[in-house]
This record gives sequence, C-alpha cells and structure tokens, in this order.
Amino acid sequence: MRLDLFLHRIRLVKSRTLAQALIETGYVRVDGKRIEKTSQQIEVGSVVALPLQGQIRVLKVLVLPARRGPPGEARLCYEEVGD
Repeated sequence: MRLDLFLHRIRLVKSRTLAQALIETGYVRVDGKRIEKTSQQIEVGSVVALPLQGQIRVLKVLVLPARRGPPGEARLCYEEVGD
C-alpha cells in the first residue's frame, strides 16, 4: 500500500494531498530510511516515523486498511511505538 494512502486511511491526516505534502518534506521515515516519494510502499510490520502536531509519532503497521473507516477501526491498523 502507498504510504500517503495509508496515512489518510488511518486518519492521521485529513486528505491524501496533506499526506503527500507531509511526505515530500523529507521528514518521514519508514524502517529508518528517509522517504520523499509519496508512492513509497509499506507493508505489515513496517515502522513509520513522522512529525505530526509538534511531536514525533512512531507507528508500527499491524494491518493495511481496505478503506477509511471510523476512528476506532483506524486505530486497530497501527500501534504506537516508543516512549
């Protein structure tokens, strides 16, 4: 699944356009590698680190969502790592 689509479907950003802009800043990392292409593929088990709302969020992908569902469903697709 594309990284921008994943971020949109798990409700971290309101639109794919905002997800693409966030990725293009160059501050997003997948499995420790800096990502600048919105088409970067992720899979179950990937670790995504990104700046969001003044903090760094580190997420482990548990499930690739088939749709942008309600917030409760979206939270089941990842777990927070760290802290």
